[in-house]
Amino acid sequence: MKALFFLLFCTVVLAQPKPGYWQQHVSYTMDVAIDVKAFRYTGTQDLIYTNKSPDTLKRVFYHLYFNAFQPNSEMDVRSRSIVDPDVRVGARIEKLSPDEIGYLHATTLHQDGVSLSFQEEETLLVVPLATPLVPGASTTLTMRFEGQVPKQIRRSGRNSEEGVALSMTQWYPKLAEYDHEGWHTNPYIGREFHGVWGDFDVKLTLDKRYVVGGTGYLQNPAEVGHGYAEKMKKTKGKTLTWHFVAPNVHDFAWAADPDYIHDTLEADSGVTLHFFYKNNPKIIENWKRLQPDTAKLLSFFNNAIGPYPYKQYTVLQGGDGGMEYAMCTLITGERTYPSLYGVTSHELAHSWFQHVLAFNESKYAWMDEGFTVFLDALGEQSLNGNMAAFAPAYEDYRQVVADGLEEPLTTHADRFDTNTAYRTGSYDKGAVFLSQLAYVIGPEAVIKSLRLFYKEFAFTHPTPNDFKRIAEKASGIQLEWYLNDWTRTTNVIDYNIKSVTNKGAQTEVVLERVGGMGMPIDLGVLYKNGEQAVHYIPLQMMFGEKPPLAGISNWAVEEDWAWARPIYTLLIDAPLEEISQLRIDPTGLMADIDLSNNVFENTK
Repeated sequence: MKALFFLLFCTVVLAQPKPGYWQQHVSYTMDVAIDVKAFRYTGTQDLIYTNKSPDTLKRVFYHLYFNAFQPNSEMDVRSRSIVDPDVRVGARIEKLSPDEIGYLHATTLHQDGVSLSFQEEETLLVVPLATPLVPGASTTLTMRFEGQVPKQIRRSGRNSEEGVALSMTQWYPKLAEYDHEGWHTNPYIGREFHGVWGDFDVKLTLDKRYVVGGTGYLQNPAEVGHGYAEKMKKTKGKTLTWHFVAPNVHDFAWAADPDYIHDTLEADSGVTLHFFYKNNPKIIENWKRLQPDTAKLLSFFNNAIGPYPYKQYTVLQGGDGGMEYAMCTLITGERTYPSLYGVTSHELAHSWFQHVLAFNESKYAWMDEGFTVFLDALGEQSLNGNMAAFAPAYEDYRQVVADGLEEPLTTHADRFDTNTAYRTGSYDKGAVFLSQLAYVIGPEAVIKSLRLFYKEFAFTHPTPNDFKRIAEKASGIQLEWYLNDWTRTTNVIDYNIKSVTNKGAQTEVVLERVGGMGMPIDLGVLYKNGEQAVHYIPLQMMFGEKPPLAGISNWAVEEDWAWARPIYTLLIDAPLEEISQLRIDPTGLMADIDLSNNVFENTK
């Protein structure tokens, strides 16, 4: 029996936030000049901040991410002290010279024309306001700032190993998010991000030999030659200004290089796909091949979850691996084609799970990464026929449990004891949350839940409970127990076929819950005549039942199994001599940590 996810087409209307929900709004106007020889830049930022909260704000906070790339920073110390450091970072920050470090400093700051004092605390800027910002009001914060682009180490930087000149991510003073929980003032130690929804108007002035791509719609293509055959305009002076506008996003990233090839492709949905990659003969064939495949991925994700809401998406060679940003991604490009395709698929999938449904990645990295891995695997299964696409997530999860390294998914992204626990939890266990949910409520209900989630919470900051409530509405099944045990604890699933006994015309099967997490049980029966049946045992806490498995006509719903009772006895109306095999969870979707006790083979 195979688990199939059915992709049904539907029309999605964007976000209708839940009653009482509010979120702040920002509008950035930035004018930045970049010295590509010194790798320094200066800029002005006019930030209109609208307080949609019920609270009066007496101060604000900015992120200054580039300050992490300095010896003895929190990122540096953490990388050198964790037992399994990210190999891309290691001890490299400690060895940076003064002209290789990154920095980002505010030089002046005004609120509605009134000068403000401020205090820089490594990667955060603390700013007391001259005039408190009352609910419903807006204020304009005007800043002059200066920065130095660090040697490329993690996500951002200059002169990457593949020769990309500028990977400009987390590069500008970014206002911290304030929501119903208060300010989110996480220092930049190495993990993910959280941003305020808003609009960006950005001008970048740099050497006219450079080609620039990233977040937003280019406003002056004729002036810079963007998208045309000529790479350089015969203009006076040595610089050009690139002007981008990005509506309704929560970040702005870009990359630039004098040797970029720039290709475009119109996808079926009307979205223009942009590709920027180095003029390197070794990679050009793969990057050309990637373009129609990216269009296929976009179409699949649109149909699976909901329409990509922007008219442009850009894939940029840069960074140190793959990282998602608003309307774009930076990925390393010197890869085999399967690797290049795979990382593009993953980062494109992030456009739904982080850049439309904007989870707080520091708190809920498992939603950001896990939901993306799930969608990515769904595409691999559907587009490429890989029915084992979900298997690696289960294998990695079982391994981290066996190694004793698992930590609850509620652990803050920067607080995991090991990078292994973070990666496996966020990516693999997060993905299993959804694929295993198909075991609990059925695959059609999972897809329905994701689409409703997109429809109701697009362009907001949803939480795990928001998704749980959507899935409950879509399935009619109560799921607090599932969200709690899977994400807030390290309870494991382990069920055992304890005994099988012939009882004349019937067979008695005794099942045992060994692990701490309860689950419904599908007990598959294979008869010696080739017929199949499933005895479905709902978990009592579900207060509902999933539909029968596709292709199984003999589906018997049994009495509920209460969690506190570790033993369950089932009678099958057939003598043992007629049964060939009994199997707990024939779909393989349940993440039972010990599969050795899930099967009974009748060898008699």
